[in-house]
Amino acid sequence: MPALPSAEIRSIVFDLDGTLYVCDRFAAEIQKTGAAYVAALKGISQSEAMRLIAATRHRFAEENGATQTLSAVCSELGGSVRELHDFFVRTLRPEAYLVRDERVIRLLERLAERFSLYVYTNNNRILTTRIMNYLGLDHVVCDIFTIDETWQGKPDREMVGLVLERIAGAPGAVLFVGDRYDVDLRVPEQFGCPVYLSQTLEQLLRLEELLVTAPCADTSTAPAYPPVVPS
Repeated sequence: MPALPSAEIRSIVFDLDGTLYVCDRFAAEIQKTGAAYVAALKGISQSEAMRLIAATRHRFAEENGATQTLSAVCSELGGSVRELHDFFVRTLRPEAYLVRDERVIRLLERLAERFSLYVYTNNNRILTTRIMNYLGLDHVVCDIFTIDETWQGKPDREMVGLVLERIAGAPGAVLFVGDRYDVDLRVPEQFGCPVYLSQTLEQLLRLEELLVTAPCADTSTAPAYPPVVPS
C-alpha cells in the first residue's frame, strides 16, 4: 500500500464491522441471523435460506463483478432492509463476541488529535452505538452515519455525497477506510477521496504509519458533536 496523501487529509471516515474490529464469530452470527430472517420470509429452513443467500450473491457477482451485501441480498429476495435491521436489533448480541482492544483505542485517540474521525457503516444506529460503546471507541468520533439515514446500504453515491456534505470537506481531504473495496471504497474513490483497504488489525494499526507525515488538522471550525451514547 503506497503512502497516503497525508498532507491533504483532514478527516477520516471508518467503516465499522470488519474494519475497526475483526471478529469472524460475530460476522458469522450476522450471516446466520440474516439467514433466519430470510427463512421466516420465505417459509423455508435456515439451511435452505443460507444456500439461497449464497446463490444470490454468486449470481450478482457473476452479473455485476462486485460484492453484494447481506442487506442488498435480503432486499433482492423480497425482504425489507428496515425489517432486517429491526430483526438484528432484537436478535444480535455483539457483546457476547467482541473483545475491546486497547491498541485500537489508542490508535484512534492519537488520530483524533490530528484528524476529525467519523464512522460510516452498513449497520444500524442502535447496534453501531452498542458496538462503539462496548469497544471503547465512542469518545473519539465526531459523528456516525448508519443505514438508518436512507435505508439504502453501501455502495451508495447519494449517501457518500451526504457524508462529504456533512463533514464539509473537499473529497481529497477525506480519507475512507474499509475492509471491502467494492462496498466501502470504490464510490468514495470515484468522488476523488483517498482510500485505504484494511482487512486485518495489523493493516488498521499501520494506518498511523502511513499518515505519520501529516500536519495536524485545523479543527477550530469543525462542528462539535457529542459522543455516541446508547439509544
